[in-house]
Amino acid sequence: MRFFVKRIAGYTSRNGLKSSLDEWFYLLVTNYRKFVLTTLPILDIDSQSNIQKAGTQPFGSANRKVFENNMLNPNSPLPLYHQLSDILLERIRSGEYPEGSKIPSEHRLAETFGIGRPTARQATDLLVRENVLIRKRGSGTFVAEQPKEVDLFSLAGTLSSFQEKGITLQTSILKDAHLADVGDDDENPFSNKNAYFLSRLSRVSGKPVLIEDIYLHATIFSGINRIDLKGRSLSRVVAENYYMRPVGGNQNFRIGYLTGKRARGLNVSGKTPVLVVKRFLHFSQSENAIFSELYCRTDQFVFSQKIGGIQNG
Repeated sequence: MRFFVKRIAGYTSRNGLKSSLDEWFYLLVTNYRKFVLTTLPILDIDSQSNIQKAGTQPFGSANRKVFENNMLNPNSPLPLYHQLSDILLERIRSGEYPEGSKIPSEHRLAETFGIGRPTARQATDLLVRENVLIRKRGSGTFVAEQPKEVDLFSLAGTLSSFQEKGITLQTSILKDAHLADVGDDDENPFSNKNAYFLSRLSRVSGKPVLIEDIYLHATIFSGINRIDLKGRSLSRVVAENYYMRPVGGNQNFRIGYLTGKRARGLNVSGKTPVLVVKRFLHFSQSENAIFSELYCRTDQFVFSQKIGGIQNG
């Protein structure tokens, strides 16, 4: 997956690269080592609307020595191919291997680091799976172009977040807005109440990116089911029709797995981890007047958040 927040809110790859979320936590999922954020089975980070990317260290002091010395440590519990992949990642991060550049051949890597070619191959295979490197038949292995970054939490709305980056988002309605009985859900502020509900799917260049299930306060947004929402920014609809703008909000993140219609909508298997975001928007009339559940594929974009300055009290 590609959500980018180094260590705190968002997802950053273990070395600061914008990588794919398919291999999110190397400590969380067996053989997955992309995002070093936590050893917990679920990442649930509450964040205010001004959360941002912060830096992470690759793996700790022992491994930083590997980077500093450009040497492999046979006594480390980390396999040699992992160590080599970390060195390559650090060189990419530092700009020694910029985007589009060719990295040394596996023969040269094996010779330089005193390892066998199969070990060098394992290291590059790992980075290819993580979409950090790409192989070109007959040419070699190159540093992949890094994905575009989108601010996941914007009070202006999801559509505006993509538009600000010059990305055209095509949105289709999966379920039209209607008044629904919300079931028992501890995280949903409308649990066991009535709320307007709608679901929409967003695509970029025809490829599914995210699904949003949106719940709106039944009284404050009365009649929203009679408004045509196709292809429109919900935040703009609220501003133009209800003369309201959000005054704040918060959201949390976790990894999830989809089945049924959601999996088919995003074109993922039940074994593919996706980024799940639960978003709460506050208005002057009511807190949590809009609640959204976002299911994000992150193989095309890095989702980020901005953090404001921290003031000492």
